[in-house]
Amino acid sequence: MRWPEALLSFSLVAAGVLHLLPLTGLLSAARLEALYGIPVRDASLELLLRHRALLFGLLGALLIAGAFRSELRAAAIIAALASMVGFLLLAVQVEGLAAPLRRVALADGLATLLLLIALAVHAWGPKGDSA
Repeated sequence: MRWPEALLSFSLVAAGVLHLLPLTGLLSAARLEALYGIPVRDASLELLLRHRALLFGLLGALLIAGAFRSELRAAAIIAALASMVGFLLLAVQVEGLAAPLRRVALADGLATLLLLIALAVHAWGPKGDSA
């Protein structure tokens, strides 16, 4: 595997792992509170946040699959970038963002950089599927 392909795969796997971390929120409201630093006392809010955890798990799995399956890469990168950039654009509008959500924004910023690298290698790097 050549270095551009290795960099692409690393970027996708690293971003995928970051997306898998919220999956623990599926376990309980207490875990959601720990992840996001907000009280989860309403069943509807818990449902929404648990569904968010599930969607992030699916997106993380797609990113990791994209590291090994070139036909999934473009979809994985575009979906993840849309999600993370969307969150970042919403987060900068919030005054007094809770510290755990600032950490989420920081992780999304890091993952966005990883995916921009992956996108550049995918779009302009050497062609050929060596994964």
